[in-house]
Amino acid sequence: MNALDLAQEIIDGRRITREDDLSFFLSCDLKELCEGADRIRAHFIGDKVDLCSIINGRSGRCPEDCKYCAQSAHHHTKCEVYDFLPEETIVEACKLHESEGVDRFSIVTAGRSLSGEEFEKAIHAFEIMHRECKIDLCASMGFLDEEQLHRLHEAGVTSYHHNIETSKRNFPNICTTHTYEQKIETLKKVKAEGMCACSGGIIGMGETWEDRLDMAISLAELGIDSIPINALMPIPGTPLEHLPQLTEEEILRTIAFFRYINPLANIRLAAGRALLTNDGELAFQSGASATITGNMLTTVACATIRSDRQMLENLNRDVTPDYWKENEDE
Repeated sequence: MNALDLAQEIIDGRRITREDDLSFFLSCDLKELCEGADRIRAHFIGDKVDLCSIINGRSGRCPEDCKYCAQSAHHHTKCEVYDFLPEETIVEACKLHESEGVDRFSIVTAGRSLSGEEFEKAIHAFEIMHRECKIDLCASMGFLDEEQLHRLHEAGVTSYHHNIETSKRNFPNICTTHTYEQKIETLKKVKAEGMCACSGGIIGMGETWEDRLDMAISLAELGIDSIPINALMPIPGTPLEHLPQLTEEEILRTIAFFRYINPLANIRLAAGRALLTNDGELAFQSGASATITGNMLTTVACATIRSDRQMLENLNRDVTPDYWKENEDE
């Protein structure tokens, strides 16, 4: 079997599981693999590209020891440090991104979780954005409980982001202050609340190809709706600062087999787009169907919203958000 035949089987209903020979994805022809992934994307997702943007709502001083992260208090980096942003700043940023045609806007906060007065500030900000904006709202605030997720949902948040980061086997090599199992439990709570579950990880952290395949399978087993794939951009002051950067071929192969294994999910480009030709043009022809755009959380912005929209339009992709289409219908 070649990659194109397998792509057709997936379009016809086959699903990849742990019982399959996953080594096929590592040895098959990359061009065929990417072409097949694009066919799967076109069939299940269509030409709409989901654009999301984020604001770093609280930065630095994180007690967790994730080895890749500039915001960990365990590392010595030059990241900004500030408490939860003023509500006006967040709402203004949301309205700006809405005016630029982004599909969804997320508040992301450093730390194990958001609680107390800062969580209440987040709820109020989401309520205002939900009332005054049409853009979809998302959150990424660490380990929240069922009640907190429900309150976010009631405030207008439709999607919650919580990366598993890597495979279960490799996770202890990346973080020791919380567990892979805690990540999984949080995602199950998100699914139970009826929110869109957004979870992916970072490649290039010293993991094996088998770890990447395992992460793809684990996300499929959880029924994750949106899968951000980050390529590590080593940050000075973190334990991973000396790791080599991935090649474009490695990133494209990963994106492609994530599409085969998660045919119904949005495969979302995240950090590391600077490693890709034209900020990911080939990746969008290799299974990717979504991206973070605008200013990134902890790395320098690698593409503006407008240049992303232009690049995607040149690929004949649909970058018109639903709320713009609704205005056209009225």
